[in-house]
Amino acid sequence: MSENKENTPSEEKPAAEAKPATPAAATSAAATPATPPAAAAPNERPQQRGGRGGQGGGKGGRKERPPRQAPAKPQTEDGVELTEKVVFINRCAKVVKGGRRFSFSALLVSGTGEGRIGVGFGKANEVAECIRKASIDSRRQLHKISLVDGRTIPHDTYAEHGGGKVLLKPAVEGTGVIAGGGVRAVCEAVGIKDILAKSLGSNNHANVVKATVEALKALRTREEVLKARGLYKEKAL
Repeated sequence: MSENKENTPSEEKPAAEAKPATPAAATSAAATPATPPAAAAPNERPQQRGGRGGQGGGKGGRKERPPRQAPAKPQTEDGVELTEKVVFINRCAKVVKGGRRFSFSALLVSGTGEGRIGVGFGKANEVAECIRKASIDSRRQLHKISLVDGRTIPHDTYAEHGGGKVLLKPAVEGTGVIAGGGVRAVCEAVGIKDILAKSLGSNNHANVVKATVEALKALRTREEVLKARGLYKEKAL
């Protein structure tokens, strides 16, 4: 009985094995040198990534900022520095059709700390602007105050302005400024270190401050009184 060749499974052919490289190809590959990387052009800058904290100008790079300078302190016409103290800031609201409109007013005291004092008042729609106007106004009217040893007042004094009434008395060294509110701001700006003060009238800031300035303007030292009388200190003693 003859075998059926069609039903007989065909033998699997072995996979083709890789042919070894010929000696000529290996020699040519070894003889050819590896190509070096392309050199950067002379005018081309190396790329730097400006990551966080990087020096590059990319996204996230930080630029050095110039140091901040303190604003210049206000000065008098003769170049003496002024000490400014804001006593009170008032807010006023005006009701209009669209809502409320706010405006501000500032009461400011400026002094040299060596016997000169000025009071300023300014109005504006912004707080900073009204303070600036008050500062300019206070520099225009500086008054000279007579002090004893640069620390206290020569004698008792009393003054009124509107409803404000202020009484000031000298104090021994080490007492300090015994005052409050607008009276204290005026005394510290003038340069007084020892004083006793009492506000006897209205507590309106503007009237109290102006009454304090009027009381300080009325002060006279012993030398000033003797000179007004035509006498000298040696003869008076």
